[in-house]
Amino acid sequence: MTIAPPFFLTSAIPYVNAAPHLGHALELVQSDALARHQRARGRSVFFASGTDDNSLKNVRAARAENTTPAALVARNGAEFGRLAQALGVELDDFIHTASDPRHVPAVHALWERCAIAGDVYKKAYRGRYCIGCEQFLRDSELVAGGCALHPEPLEILDEENWFFRLSRYEAEIFAAIDGEKLEILPKERKNEVLRFVAGGLEDFSISRSRARAHGWGIPVPGDDSQIVYVWFDALASYLAVLGYPRAARFDELWQHGGERVHVLGKDILRFHAVYWPAILLSAGLELPSALRVHGHITSLGKKLGKSLGNAVDPFRLLRRYGVDAVRYYLLAHLHTTKDSDFREDLLRAAYSSELAGKLGNLLQRVCALCRQNALFSELDQAHSETDPALREVAARARVGVEEAVSAFALQDGLRAIFELVSAANRYADASAPWQLAKLARAAASEPEREKATSALRRSLASLIEALLVTAELLEPFLPTTARGVRARLVPFPTLGEPLFPALPSS
Repeated sequence: MTIAPPFFLTSAIPYVNAAPHLGHALELVQSDALARHQRARGRSVFFASGTDDNSLKNVRAARAENTTPAALVARNGAEFGRLAQALGVELDDFIHTASDPRHVPAVHALWERCAIAGDVYKKAYRGRYCIGCEQFLRDSELVAGGCALHPEPLEILDEENWFFRLSRYEAEIFAAIDGEKLEILPKERKNEVLRFVAGGLEDFSISRSRARAHGWGIPVPGDDSQIVYVWFDALASYLAVLGYPRAARFDELWQHGGERVHVLGKDILRFHAVYWPAILLSAGLELPSALRVHGHITSLGKKLGKSLGNAVDPFRLLRRYGVDAVRYYLLAHLHTTKDSDFREDLLRAAYSSELAGKLGNLLQRVCALCRQNALFSELDQAHSETDPALREVAARARVGVEEAVSAFALQDGLRAIFELVSAANRYADASAPWQLAKLARAAASEPEREKATSALRRSLASLIEALLVTAELLEPFLPTTARGVRARLVPFPTLGEPLFPALPSS
């Protein structure tokens, strides 16, 4: 039997200048769904996340709060870890770049390999710097003289920094992306990167002065007057979490591994699709095999963000609606790769109508009928006894989920699953097992009773089969719901508390 190669997955590590918002929850649950999907298919998965602690944004946030950067990133970083746990995200590792002992050696080793390759040099530079993006902007990228994403005015910086020779890798990066050695989904993001690379790559700064960094961050090897640029630092975390440069795990999962997949937002695509591959090429390391690029959560068309003051607290939503209601809304009702507006009323409606109304109600009815009629003391129904049309919908749902995950269109995977749930509800209405149960009890003769009971068993067996397939397919997306469905059906149907209790009033 062929053993599938390992699967290394990361979500992007966010700045911790403030508490996490719903956009961070979106990326975590998307990544978790991908990791769980692979685990369910028997693959060895290593799924990591973390926090980006060494940014100037964090320094400024700490100064605004009259605290130290170390105290701020420790406090806020813990909240990001807590969010992952609250969302039921099954991480294998979580790295804090300011405090994890693996990180500085990884950053320094990566820097030194790029320097040995001749790709690191020092020069004076003047440019417009966006503190929100933590990058210099070209004139062609300005909108009304500022950043398109962040409202803060740009800073005009004039200083001497270390630079990376990005221009040297223009052709290799284009070829890797165009030939899908580095696959980028969705395709429009791939095309966006190819256009950017074709326009010509300029060398970029990979350090900042110690004075401007207020002493916070990782010193440049051999130059204590400079601090490693936050993006060079942050991207290295993907190697640090594997123990680079010496750990066997790094060799297994990066240099000689199967798939190396980064999940990230569209606003940081360039760093992952252009800067990161160039750094890896310079260092003689393997490229990521894939980038999965998600859209933003918006409010009235504007991206959720700390600086815009429209952040949505995910912890409040989790307390009010529960983990799987939040996961379901994020994965099923927000488009995976396009921007989507968040509306709490639609979250409530999705919970009440789809989770509780379609899935939860069907499960309760099936279990109640089995209990009331003493059917299925164990799940011994033959597969051949179940409804072939419903089995066909289940087969299509399996295919739909596989295709959706492969295409990074997770909302389509949930749609395929709930098409099965809807088909099961229609089958329940058509086969009317509650009417069959009444006929069996009121039958005037044994043949009539046997006929009604046989039809009832077939109806319920078909519905149980559909519910079990639903649970199997839901597991990567809604693990708690999947476990709840199976617990009520295996080893035999049992009637318990509703899987989805009524919501509190608005």
